[in-house]
Amino acid sequence: MNTKTETSDLRWTIFSRAKPEWEEVSGLDEENNSVRIYQICQTDSSSSHWLRSGFIQRLAASQVYVELRFTMMECSSTSTHHRSCKETFNVYYYQADTDEATATYPPWMENPYTKVDTVAADFLLSKGGERKFNVKTFRVGPLSQRGFYLAFQAQGACMALLSVRVFFKKCPPLVSALSSFPETVPRTLVQQAQGVCVEHAAQQGLRPRPPKLFCGEDGQWVGQPMMSCACLPGFEAADGQTRCAACPVGHFKASTEGKCTSCPRFSQATIRGASLCACHAGYLRSEADPPDSPCTKPPSAPRSIVPQINDTTLSLEWNEPLDNGGRTDLSYAVGCSVCRSPKGACIPCGDSVSYRPPQDQLQGRRVEVWGLLPHTTYTFTIQALNGVSQYSTKDPASDSVNITTSHDAWVDIYNCGAICAVPSLVSVIRKSDSTESSLTLHWSVPTQLHYTVLLYQLRYCEKVRTFPRFSPWRTPVLTELRRATRYEVQVRARTMAGYGSFSPFTVLNPPRCYHFTYISLLLFLSHGSAGLYFTGVKVYIDPFTYEDPNEAVREFAKEIDVSFVKIEEVIGAGEFGEVCRGRLRVPGKKENYVAIKTLKGGYTEKQRRDFLSEASIMGQFQHPNIIHLEGIITASCPVMILTEFMENGALDSFLRLNDSQFTPIQLVGMQRGIASGMKYLAEMSYVHRDLAARNILINSNLVCKVSDFGLSRFLQENSSDPTYTSSLGGKIPIRWTAPEAIAFRKFTSASDVWSYGIVMWEVMSFGERPYWDMSNQDVINAIEQDYRLPPPPDCPTHLHQLMLDCWQKDRSARPRFSDLVSALDKLIRNPASLKIVAQEGSGLSYPLLDQRAPLALSPCTAVGEWLRAIKMERYEDSFLQAGFNSVDQLAPISTQDLLHMGVTLAGHQRKILSSIQTMTFRNKSAATVTF
Repeated sequence: MNTKTETSDLRWTIFSRAKPEWEEVSGLDEENNSVRIYQICQTDSSSSHWLRSGFIQRLAASQVYVELRFTMMECSSTSTHHRSCKETFNVYYYQADTDEATATYPPWMENPYTKVDTVAADFLLSKGGERKFNVKTFRVGPLSQRGFYLAFQAQGACMALLSVRVFFKKCPPLVSALSSFPETVPRTLVQQAQGVCVEHAAQQGLRPRPPKLFCGEDGQWVGQPMMSCACLPGFEAADGQTRCAACPVGHFKASTEGKCTSCPRFSQATIRGASLCACHAGYLRSEADPPDSPCTKPPSAPRSIVPQINDTTLSLEWNEPLDNGGRTDLSYAVGCSVCRSPKGACIPCGDSVSYRPPQDQLQGRRVEVWGLLPHTTYTFTIQALNGVSQYSTKDPASDSVNITTSHDAWVDIYNCGAICAVPSLVSVIRKSDSTESSLTLHWSVPTQLHYTVLLYQLRYCEKVRTFPRFSPWRTPVLTELRRATRYEVQVRARTMAGYGSFSPFTVLNPPRCYHFTYISLLLFLSHGSAGLYFTGVKVYIDPFTYEDPNEAVREFAKEIDVSFVKIEEVIGAGEFGEVCRGRLRVPGKKENYVAIKTLKGGYTEKQRRDFLSEASIMGQFQHPNIIHLEGIITASCPVMILTEFMENGALDSFLRLNDSQFTPIQLVGMQRGIASGMKYLAEMSYVHRDLAARNILINSNLVCKVSDFGLSRFLQENSSDPTYTSSLGGKIPIRWTAPEAIAFRKFTSASDVWSYGIVMWEVMSFGERPYWDMSNQDVINAIEQDYRLPPPPDCPTHLHQLMLDCWQKDRSARPRFSDLVSALDKLIRNPASLKIVAQEGSGLSYPLLDQRAPLALSPCTAVGEWLRAIKMERYEDSFLQAGFNSVDQLAPISTQDLLHMGVTLAGHQRKILSSIQTMTFRNKSAATVTF
């Protein structure tokens, strides 16, 4: 509204109990334009004289500004100067949804009107003085209804209201940082505005969020928008980040980052906005090649194959191709065809011929071949391959050589291998040395052999924790054996003709072999070298049993070049240093986010070894519900461990943050994933020892993965973390640990099952602390008295029963993880079973507690005092109206009772019920029967 622009009478409402009244007249403004003016000159301040505007629409504003232009006579210059003369007036406003005001409504008084201010003039008019007018601006609000009225009250003033202007401020439309923001009206001191990405741009990041900017109350944009938008592939930012322009012909942009660049060699882009340059005819790009790599082609054929017969082997050597196709990933493949007769067809050799190294993916230019038949013609073909050979429509370039075998000494070996059995070459095994935990063995073989011994295979009973380490040929050392334990040992030899039979059993120490678990260990002896080869089921290998722990790191963890890693932000702190989020981009692979654990400076060699031991453990696991190790960085500082990045972090804090946001079937899905990961670890004979929701990570798809494989360190070192309490010289997470593990350090897969039951309870209670605020000693005492955690609110009966099964005192009675996975699968396939809700007191609960004792729940005697102690005092009236006057009456309260009392928030329900459960348990513990 602006009265200066009005050309007809304003006709505002006037109210006065005495003369004079506000009077509407025509006048001239400072620019001599005709305007409508309201004026009044009072002779008495004993009565109020009101002037009220018409109904003003609020529109989109939550607060408005009022600009007043007025003149005021000084009291000393009025002809009727009196003591009650005033040089001020009052401004009010009144809100309404409709134009409802009348001559008598609302009442002409300060309430229901809202006072804005008492206005004093800066310039006063005097007789014969300069004509000056005053300008005052006020903020009115907050406004919540559809419109309002302005009212002016004079009580003894002689003044003229020259003009009234009402307006609000807004931030204009803005395009910046590839984001477009609409016109925004500030409703608070700083109003957040949400924008959209400009055309050909999109939000970026793992968790994309719309661009945001803030509009100040003065109608000005505050700061700069965050760069959350990026131009799509094929487009780049232009005109000061206000639009995305298409890449010109001959240029491309493959991702949302960077600018358009020229096409790499042997490729082209024939249209605007290209995200990839197409290869020229005859050139290719592999799936692993980044888009900015040049196009290449398959290599030419290898050259000059040279066959050589040496003792019992055929070796083939060749020269590299003249043209590698423009690539460095050159490899070779060896093919073999056999022609059994001059006129017959040639066929592939198949498994009858052996190669060392294997015939495919050869990096060198030499291969050894054995297993050939006498009087036979073979054709060996050497193919040259690189990363694009598989995409070519043409056969790989190759060269070949023909070999015809004769009847000589090296052929006789294979001939015998085909028609006769290999005799036993090892007869007697002797113990040449021994200690408390190791044995050194020795055996002899015939001095005249027609066979070359390639390796020996040793097997013995009594399952061991690690692989034995062998000393030189025919004298292996079996280490880390158990004292006072008997072993049976057999050895057999392998030649080119195959395996011989095992030697007779040799008993080392008196026989006590109650079961026979064979571990096959092969000792390679060809070319005078010794090595190890393991056959059988994959099991976990403790990295601390290696003579050199760095060897375990090299074996199980891949070294990553530090240049491939970009650290973006610190997201936490670990035992050894900071935990960061970063990006890993290995050439030829897709970039992905990773979590990075760093080893802080000034570490000792032991700290470095302990830090990397977790990678040695994690690197042995490959399962969708086990955190995946990407690799390690040890060649530069700081030392780092890289794992896959889990967007939602630790499960316990994620559940607390999303309290009551998931359905039972979703929660069961999380539990099923954890059980599946633990089943895999159990099958590998790995015991976790620290299974808890804090050590479960969850990604954006709600997939849970077991992590934190470092409790072995806690069991050896002191820790300031109150979660881990000393027990028998080590640190143990009491609330999650089975009683036999606390008392006797008996950590097994069964003790992990107990911990899994606690994790189930954590999931169903949305991250509640197990056993609430009980001390660790109280928890130990309670478990000994057969107390078990009650079902969380709304917990399905079947799930609580599974928890109770996991908490069986007899560890042999607990289910295995495979049983738990099957049980959870059945629940997922039958969602109706999750609607049966467990009630506290069902199943194993308080069997040793004397129920005859009175239940004095808390030192707080009054309900109000108790509610204030747990910060739930808002519900005091509801409890009192429901008849709960004393805390002694609270024990039977259920979720349904709380709903009837108006406690509708799930988090508040859980807090109240948990407090009651804690008080109930303490009371029952105090009333335990003494035996």
